[in-house]
Amino acid sequence: MTSPRRILVTGAAGLLAHDLVPALRGAGHVVTAMGRDDLDVTSPAECVAATAGHDLVVNCAAWTRVDEAEGEEGLAFAVNALGAANVARGAARTGARVVQLSTDYVFDGQSTQPYAAEHPPSPLSAYARTKVAGEWAVRALCADSWVVRTAWLYGGGGPNFVSTILRLADERGTLDVVDDQRGQPTWTRDLAELLVRMIDADAGPGTYHATASGETTWHGLARAVFEERGLDPQRVRPTTTEHFRRPARRPAYAVLSNRSLDTVGVAPIRDWREALAEYLRR
Repeated sequence: MTSPRRILVTGAAGLLAHDLVPALRGAGHVVTAMGRDDLDVTSPAECVAATAGHDLVVNCAAWTRVDEAEGEEGLAFAVNALGAANVARGAARTGARVVQLSTDYVFDGQSTQPYAAEHPPSPLSAYARTKVAGEWAVRALCADSWVVRTAWLYGGGGPNFVSTILRLADERGTLDVVDDQRGQPTWTRDLAELLVRMIDADAGPGTYHATASGETTWHGLARAVFEERGLDPQRVRPTTTEHFRRPARRPAYAVLSNRSLDTVGVAPIRDWREALAEYLRR
């Protein structure tokens, strides 16, 4: 790292920011953490004021209630698209860079091999459409920006699939978990450390994929949680998306290629199973 950056993290009460803020501070950066009560990203004026005096803005603010977005797309758009635009516009006015967090949901899941960062988005759901719009807004309004797509996040900063499986393991004898959606479970601490590496490497503007290495299904992840906790994995039974319908369509294959990180000399995140084991030990 050449010198400490003054970094604003929006969405500071969220799952990723829980690990990102201390990781940035641990690397010597000066961090301003602003949650929803501190900064309304749907307000252009607030975003201009908040970004002033910072070298970099990491926009973690997002509407992430995927199924609710089907009936509230306007509200999701206000945060994920207009909010991202406001943050990018404010950063551009004050000369700051932007890191915009995005998602594997921007793809339709029809691929048979990991999606490259340059692959054209094809969103299936309202949530995904709003995240694609946010990506475009950031690129258009702040040329010195990164779009960083990640997936299947879990960690200590809030509810997530892993914490849900742990709770259900205590409440139920068996669990039925979808086995026809593939992705990359990613620990927020690992993602936070990767973002620090990208910032310290002064990576150039562009679109990057940042997920754990390897891949599995939701069923495979649930079984792994049981195995790591010394529970009988046979209690986790496979089911299909068809038998577990939800309002928002999910991509069946949402595996992201991390080759984009090679271009900036940043090591990708380790294998998902290794990270999960460490997370559960903690």
